[in-house]
Amino acid sequence: MKWKSLFEPINIRNLTLPNRVMMGSMHLGIEGIPEKEDAMIAFYAERAGENGPGLMVTGGISVSPEGDGGHHFLGFYRDQDLKTMNRLTTSVHKEGGRIAAQLFHAGRYAYSELTGIPSVAPSPLRSPIHKEAPTELSELDILNLLESYAEAGRKAKEVGFDAVEIMGSEGYLINQFLSPTTNKRTDQWGGSFEKRTRFPLAVLQAVRKAVGDDYPVIYRLSGMDLVPHSTTHEETLAFAKLVEENDADLLNIGIGWHESTTPTISMMVPRAGFIQIALDIKEEVAIPVIGSNRINDPVLADELLQKLDMVSMARPFLADSNLLRKSKNQSLDQINTCIACNQACLDHAFEGKAVSCLVNPRAGREHKWVYKKANTLKKILVIGGGVAGLEAARSHAELGHTVVLYEASEAIGGQFNLARRIPIKKEFDETVRYYTTELKRLGVTVNLNHKPSTEELLEHSPDLVVLATGVVPRKPVISGVERAVSYPEVLSGAVAVGKKVIIIGAGGIGCDLSHYLIEKGEHEILMLRRNGRMGEGLGKTTKWAMLQDLKKHGVKFRTNLHYEEITEEGLVITDSTTGKKEHIEADTVVLAAGQESNLPEEYNRLTDSGIQVAVIGGARLAGELDAKRAIYEGAKIAFEPQSIQTKQHQKDGA
Repeated sequence: MKWKSLFEPINIRNLTLPNRVMMGSMHLGIEGIPEKEDAMIAFYAERAGENGPGLMVTGGISVSPEGDGGHHFLGFYRDQDLKTMNRLTTSVHKEGGRIAAQLFHAGRYAYSELTGIPSVAPSPLRSPIHKEAPTELSELDILNLLESYAEAGRKAKEVGFDAVEIMGSEGYLINQFLSPTTNKRTDQWGGSFEKRTRFPLAVLQAVRKAVGDDYPVIYRLSGMDLVPHSTTHEETLAFAKLVEENDADLLNIGIGWHESTTPTISMMVPRAGFIQIALDIKEEVAIPVIGSNRINDPVLADELLQKLDMVSMARPFLADSNLLRKSKNQSLDQINTCIACNQACLDHAFEGKAVSCLVNPRAGREHKWVYKKANTLKKILVIGGGVAGLEAARSHAELGHTVVLYEASEAIGGQFNLARRIPIKKEFDETVRYYTTELKRLGVTVNLNHKPSTEELLEHSPDLVVLATGVVPRKPVISGVERAVSYPEVLSGAVAVGKKVIIIGAGGIGCDLSHYLIEKGEHEILMLRRNGRMGEGLGKTTKWAMLQDLKKHGVKFRTNLHYEEITEEGLVITDSTTGKKEHIEADTVVLAAGQESNLPEEYNRLTDSGIQVAVIGGARLAGELDAKRAIYEGAKIAFEPQSIQTKQHQKDGA
């Protein structure tokens, strides 16, 4: 296709950006850790190459000690961190890239139990997602903070950052001052709209004075807080004009606070689902405006750039560091698209883990998982075309090995081919498309509808056989279980489902199945599990939204029970608390009670024949479906062949 605006340059003060894409701020969970410094720098350096994003923004860098968001933050107040930042900017510039520092203060979102310093905020109001109430900032505290922001701006410029971004969105400190929900002050820093804008504008003024007139200053502005009784739409538009009047160069529009109960960046949110607020702000100001949130497609980005000045794509660069290079080369089908699953990025960040990517586990590991031809080229046979096998085939082929893949069914994709039938998981189509393209590009031989015997595999004299044979649904021991149907039968459309549906199993698969049935028609859905909570195993940043949607559609849930019998009319259970038996009527009972490893015993003979064997994905460890671990293991055995365990397969953290 012909790009209209994506690769048009834009000037920001003395800085020229070669394209209209910003890699938005992402906390990597490795900042401030000396032994992870190489990993952090390699992450940014790889994305800074030719046809990388016009500008990258770091994860938040704290302007003062109490402003850290938790573990692993860089701080402008630490000399050692300044040396790290200087090394970072030097590496990015060496690759031809441009990078901005985000000036950050968490406010009441700081984790005082991790930092050891009490959190602070405009008013002593506890966030619903935190345990402790913050300390109210005094007048002197506020003045000191303004100087901290100014000093951070000065230092950012000194260590080589090309610009700074003031974090005034997502419910952090500056946003807390602006919102009447969190600012209950009665002095000059709170109360009326004018007074609530005073601190944010004072920060902007202090930073501008510190960095000078020739240096770009971006303001990350909250377009919608999505929390009750917060800043109004009219106030947001008025504030945007005030930010412009106070000498900001770019407005980067953020959406939603972390405590919001409205999904903003998960897969269930439509692409560019909140872009209208950025368009509204663009109508009010003359300075450039950046649109963000769920923009993962360069074609969509180019369309949005007909009305906006830039777009922010953060997680898409986790999924594919070469997204723009592939776009410029018209190789769109080679892009590893972000599917907004959050499982290895945001979920990891909120758990204090290093950030990576479900569809690209190499993210965050670029320093050690290097794309270069292997010294010794091997013949690799991969059994199973689910995502574990696909990634094993792709990674080995990328390193120059000869790879043959066998898939017993008529198509690659495995469990993803079921998941992509679920309305909120249509993004999984992109991953299957990506692997289809990659295997063809890399010359992997793909044999469909074929389950090879041990003898056939041995005839090829392979150096390594990868067993990625996946899982089969677990059939629980319940009287009359033959009357039930399995979740693959339902998702594939092989069986019809009646109006009243009981789902045995309320983990991730049960929740997905409920979403599928909701979309298909008017069903009365009851999810059951012997014990535990609904949705256990789902990611922290997506679970609440998925369960909220199920409840909104009338899905019911019960736990603490025993299954007695599946009958023609439904299911007999015993309540574990009361001991009372109960018959629940249902037209269809669906089994979604986990999986078992699908590892044919005949392949044990491969090891006996002296062939190196790697067992990965669900074949190694069934449990709840875990695409993150499966893809990670597929990549790891290619980049770290010494990690392969043939005789004993231990659980390896992803």
